[in-house]
Amino acid sequence: MSFELLLGISVVAGFIGAMSGMGGGVILIPALTLFGMDIKHAIAISIVSVIATSSGSASAYVRDGITNLKVGMFLEMFTITGALVGAAITLLAAQAPLFIVFGIVLLGSWLALLLQKNKEWHAIEHQDGFSKWLQLKGEYYDQASHETISYRGRRAYFGGPLMFGAGLIAGLLGIGAGALKVLIHDLVMGLPPKVSTTTSNLIIGVTALAGTSVYLAAGMINPALAAPVIIGIVAGAFVGTRLLVRLTNQSVRLFFLVVLAILGIEMIVRGIGMIA
Repeated sequence: MSFELLLGISVVAGFIGAMSGMGGGVILIPALTLFGMDIKHAIAISIVSVIATSSGSASAYVRDGITNLKVGMFLEMFTITGALVGAAITLLAAQAPLFIVFGIVLLGSWLALLLQKNKEWHAIEHQDGFSKWLQLKGEYYDQASHETISYRGRRAYFGGPLMFGAGLIAGLLGIGAGALKVLIHDLVMGLPPKVSTTTSNLIIGVTALAGTSVYLAAGMINPALAAPVIIGIVAGAFVGTRLLVRLTNQSVRLFFLVVLAILGIEMIVRGIGMIA
């Protein structure tokens, strides 16, 4: 694969990752395997790109005051553990069944979001004691609505264990698993869509770093491929970040629905193809 082609693919992957909070593995893994790379090596390169995606967008979101650092720091403890376990499993297990199961899970998540796509986000009135103790609350200025949005998170006791599962999938498949992270933020913890997406961007970088350590120790990361991937991912994430802050919450949700559906179908097709 040429440097120019890999760079172009990475730019697109970085843009999608920043806009959806999922990371760039959605594009990179199919592209790398299409050109003959072993799926496990493609996963290893992809998880490096997830770090770049997070670095390219998370800093801007933190600067704009949208990312909730307390939520991110709490949930990272669970995703890091999950990523280490998932990456270790990948080195030993066949991948095809995992791709299919993950695709089914994502399509189920897509259906759950679709059923409430026309529902506006509303701040919760009562916060449970554990989430209140963790101080999972915040506010940010919304450029689309020109108002300050205040919110409080809830059900952190569910969000943490569920994030372990998201981290497991991230380490297992070399993607950000931001699709699941955003769903947990949105449906379980009650965060606004923009906060869900931006906080996911922060978490996926730390999660991917944990998974990368396992693949790096196994000698599965090719620096010659990682360099153009990182450059392209950061460039694409920069563009995606600038666009996200100017969109409404409904637009962000719609974009996320489209990407989630594509990701789920792609995973299932890829898994079936590997079995065949």
